[in-house]
Amino acid sequence: MSAPRLGGPAGRQLLRLVLLQAAWAAGSGPLQYSVPEEAKAGTLVGRLAQDLGLEAGELAARRLRLVWKGGRDSLEVKAESGALVVQSRLDREELCGQSARCALHLEVLVDKPLRVFHVEVEIQDINDNAPVFPIKEHHLRIPESRLPGSRFPLEVASDADIGINALLSYKLSPSEYFSLDVVTNEDQSKSMELALKKQLDREETPVHHLLLTATDGGKPELTGTVELVITVLDVNDNAPVFSQAVYRVHLRENLENGTLVIKVNATDEDEGINKEIQYSFHSLVPENIKATFGIDQGTGEVRVKGKLDYEEMNSYEIRIEANDNESGKDDPIFPCVMPEA
Repeated sequence: MSAPRLGGPAGRQLLRLVLLQAAWAAGSGPLQYSVPEEAKAGTLVGRLAQDLGLEAGELAARRLRLVWKGGRDSLEVKAESGALVVQSRLDREELCGQSARCALHLEVLVDKPLRVFHVEVEIQDINDNAPVFPIKEHHLRIPESRLPGSRFPLEVASDADIGINALLSYKLSPSEYFSLDVVTNEDQSKSMELALKKQLDREETPVHHLLLTATDGGKPELTGTVELVITVLDVNDNAPVFSQAVYRVHLRENLENGTLVIKVNATDEDEGINKEIQYSFHSLVPENIKATFGIDQGTGEVRVKGKLDYEEMNSYEIRIEANDNESGKDDPIFPCVMPEA
């Protein structure tokens, strides 16, 4: 089989391919611009033609144009000036989520001669998202017999922004009975508890209403709130007490539904109905854990009811409560269920 002639169709295709590769390689390093997210349409991103060394009078002849990676058209080049401007809404959270850096990558093509230039436009975060709590109203039921120093876990807020715009601080409305304790964990995440400062008196104040506010670090600051509704329960003499504070269990990931994980046990020194105990998952237990495990209210048996996948989640922390109907709920315990590889 003879080799194709350079002047034939195959030869012309090869020549075009070589020229395109050469033109691509001829472009210098990427041009870098930045623009704040949510910038209005028409906002100047950069003087593209000028930065490429093109004269205004030659823009039409050389057909300055954009080629997008990913098909987005949030930016455009003005034909008369060669300026790169915002064309449509730029939402950093929509484009990049919580990534530390967010940039659009595109190519600029010009003809006569054909050249390709790389352009990178960094989308700068602005403080356009307020902190959000998982729920608008959080209900707690606390027996009046609880001693000062008792603590009750609260859910923290989240913020879709990044950096300082997502750095949250918390404040509790003034209360003579409660204070807020916020702890920064080793991974820089935060956990939060409501601490009891003073003995509760149901006859004096049966319900407490507090406002918990999360404030981000942006300028201007944005806030989110959740109302804490605390119902004080009238109690009998003794609350349930678990046989141990922490239960640790190792499981295989291929267990069938209905398999017993562990049986937790709490006792109550009272008599009659006041010593009848019901077990339940704490209200802060995530839905995905409730879909994987179930608990028998009467026996305290925790059983598998969903698929265990080690690659998806290799440990679970389940908060369990015991309630003796009258004295309210005892401190949560934390069985750590860890499927093995």
